[in-house]
Amino acid sequence: MSLLAPGPNTQGIVLPRKTLAEELRLQLADEIVSGALAPGAALDETRIAKRFEVSRTPVREAIRLLVASGLVEVRAHRAAVVAQPSADQLAGMFEVMAELEALCAGFAAERMNSIERRVLEDYHEELRVMIQSGDPQRYHEVNEAFHNSIYTGAHNTYLAEITLATRSRVQPFRRAQFRNLGRLAKSHVEHDRVVQAILRGEQGIASSAMFAHIITVREEYEHYTETI
Repeated sequence: MSLLAPGPNTQGIVLPRKTLAEELRLQLADEIVSGALAPGAALDETRIAKRFEVSRTPVREAIRLLVASGLVEVRAHRAAVVAQPSADQLAGMFEVMAELEALCAGFAAERMNSIERRVLEDYHEELRVMIQSGDPQRYHEVNEAFHNSIYTGAHNTYLAEITLATRSRVQPFRRAQFRNLGRLAKSHVEHDRVVQAILRGEQGIASSAMFAHIITVREEYEHYTETI
């Protein structure tokens, strides 16, 4: 099984190309979150490399990234095994994620320049168009770029760094919830509240709308786990 190359972009927006290790991480994370790889299952580097037709180097890096998300545990002198964050751990991660993203949105409402606002609107429009295609993977990729543009627009490098670091841990769970029926359209409505507040320069409303959005993402993930 080889990893598929990304499909063509719509609206002319070019997204950063993921590394092979990142592609592997996403594939394995999907299988862990969906239950295809059960807690306690060993992740043998050689077998994974053979399955995806890659060397062991990107596999090793992918496993390291999964450890950072809490989806994999590595024990001394033993193969890495599939884990699952506890309900309390996951709730804590989403709680911090919501606070960080709300802070970014509030700052962005105050600090985004005209060019950054147009970029945000372009991503928002592409996500609207993509609702019709119903492609959760592609929507997830553009969604990350949408949120990145808000982190950038906050004009606080340290805040952007810790927000991205936290998102990398929560990412597999955020990604999974896009498989819920009708979730893409609902997500876009939530985004629209954030975007309109940012464009109007309404810091408090932008912050509150983003916080509510991330809390809803957590609820949607919990709903997803009940259906698999």
